[in-house]
Amino acid sequence: MEAGSGAGDRSAPEAHRFLVESRPGAPGVVVLSLSGELDHDTAQPLQDALEEHDTAGRVVVDCAGLRFCDSTGLNVLLRARLRLRDTGGHLDLAGLGPPVDRMFEITGARTVFRVYDDVADALADRRPG
Repeated sequence: MEAGSGAGDRSAPEAHRFLVESRPGAPGVVVLSLSGELDHDTAQPLQDALEEHDTAGRVVVDCAGLRFCDSTGLNVLLRARLRLRDTGGHLDLAGLGPPVDRMFEITGARTVFRVYDDVADALADRRPG
């Protein structure tokens, strides 16, 4: 899935593109890899991907390629976490870079997610939510 920095703007510079890629991580686990800038204009593909995997046992969101996340992106992740929790699933984060990690820390959102250094660490952790 791909989103440009503006509605329908396919000529956006590479730096402003936002991509969501989905892949299986382990049995019952889906990994969503994010890259680019997650904001009001680009959040829909992430929301769609998270809704598509609402019944997964666990979703690991790989943020290693995420350069920016605003409050819209944070809210998409928080709502998805609640939906998954309601069905017995879990949403975890991996690979938060300094600017994104700081936003999660400042808002207090970091305390509601399990946060891992990278996807490999997240997948190695088999403990229940």
